[in-house]
Amino acid sequence: MAGPAAPAPSLPTASAAPQVPAADQTLRILAFLARQRGPVAARTVADQLGIPRSSVYHLLSAMAAHGFVVHLAAERRWGLGTAAFELAGGYARQQPLARLGRPLVASLADRTGESAHLAVMTGRDVVYIVEERAPRRPALVSDVGVRLPAHLTATGRAMLAALPREQVRALYPDAGAFADRTGRGPQAPAALRETLRATRADGFATEDSEVTLGFRSVGVAVRDHAGWPVAAIAVTWQGEPGDAAAFAAAVAPAAAELARRIG
Repeated sequence: MAGPAAPAPSLPTASAAPQVPAADQTLRILAFLARQRGPVAARTVADQLGIPRSSVYHLLSAMAAHGFVVHLAAERRWGLGTAAFELAGGYARQQPLARLGRPLVASLADRTGESAHLAVMTGRDVVYIVEERAPRRPALVSDVGVRLPAHLTATGRAMLAALPREQVRALYPDAGAFADRTGRGPQAPAALRETLRATRADGFATEDSEVTLGFRSVGVAVRDHAGWPVAAIAVTWQGEPGDAAAFAAAVAPAAAELARRIG
């Protein structure tokens, strides 16, 4: 005769202690770094999270080996790496951001009469997740799923300008990090710094024939609740560069509304 049934295993509650402390600490460190305005010292991570400093160093080293964090040795600080950007890009590719942004991008294209798009960063590239082509406007290279070098695009520059300068240096350490399409655009860290300085001063990013000859774009970053650039919205047109400020005035409200929707 069979004995009494074994009790069903209890599910862990939200207040239960983590069964994999290293995994819990790793995720807490990544979340902490994501909330910062720039790279921070390992000591700061340890003090803020209450994790032993030796454990923090071991975990940061392991995450660096997989690209989730970068170590800025000269400053003795740690920041998010390109693999963390890949996670953000993966989130975007799973559609929540695209679903929220699509009606805003469509409305922007209607208002301006020009093609508009929404992009996210992944490493040193942008990936387009929404493309709205205006009637009687030519096809653009910025179709959904296309990757382009961030430093050449208005969307990429808008996001790069919103990143901490240390993070930009980690992404573009030398001239070898700069891809080229039309022979225009920054090809070294100093030139990129000047481009991003102008972007911050203007409050929007521009590009002129650096992606496709004869086409210009204006982009504005979409920031999350912590001020981190999670995406950017842009308009692309054929015409005079003097139109940039007018297009930026149309793009900025769409970027602000998307930021509000994602919280």
